[in-house]
Amino acid sequence: MTKVQLLEREVKKLGRSELAMFRKWFQEFDAAVWDQQFESDVASGKLAALAKEAVRDYKGGNRMGRFGFG
Repeated sequence: MTKVQLLEREVKKLGRSELAMFRKWFQEFDAAVWDQQFESDVASGKLAALAKEAVRDYKGGNRMGRFGFG
């Protein structure tokens, strides 16, 4: 049995209040992990090309960007 399967089994056993506490903890944990990954990607330059493209599009009047958002 994998760790994920074990976690699934244990989460299913939680009562309402424990599940709410777990959900809150996991959302905070997941956000922190995402923030760390984002900071790492920024520091390594992985996002530099996208940032340059966004600035170029914005300055060129293309407010929609490559994905049509804006």
